[in-house]
Amino acid sequence: MAELTNNQKTGGKKERRSIRNRPMPKVDLTAMVDLAFLLITFFMLTTSLNTPNQLDIAMPDKGPITEPILLSEDRVLNLLLGENNELTYYRGTAESPKSSPQKVAYGKLGLGELLAKMAVEVKQATNGQDIIVLIKPGEASIARNLVDAVDAVQRAAIGRYMITKINDVEKTMM
Repeated sequence: MAELTNNQKTGGKKERRSIRNRPMPKVDLTAMVDLAFLLITFFMLTTSLNTPNQLDIAMPDKGPITEPILLSEDRVLNLLLGENNELTYYRGTAESPKSSPQKVAYGKLGLGELLAKMAVEVKQATNGQDIIVLIKPGEASIARNLVDAVDAVQRAAIGRYMITKINDVEKTMM
């Protein structure tokens, strides 16, 4: 049992009892120690540890680029991230788009449905080849929009996507 005791020595003389000579009361600390361990155990078991969020992106080698990569215009879907949470998309290249630029909302009902629909259309039109998504953040877009776009691409199980710079022609499309 844990307790606080007063270890005062009393002499052989009989002295007048004063406030200093009174025996100190004993305080039992066992209950407080038990309560402290119960609280520590409770908070350790009920807290959730923060798991880090990571974004897996395969980056190309840093070696010199010998020749540009040519993409089939039929397979390419461009996502232009603009300011004020705007998302514009078109198919093809900036010089010869296969579809007119249109705006879509972020989220499962907007971008998620678009990616699923376009993946099926491209697979049917190109004899089973996968879609290639080019994500192009503008100067005024925020990082959260880029993360949302990449998350939507990954949820749609699109294996080929790239984050690249926006050009001047695409800036006028937004």
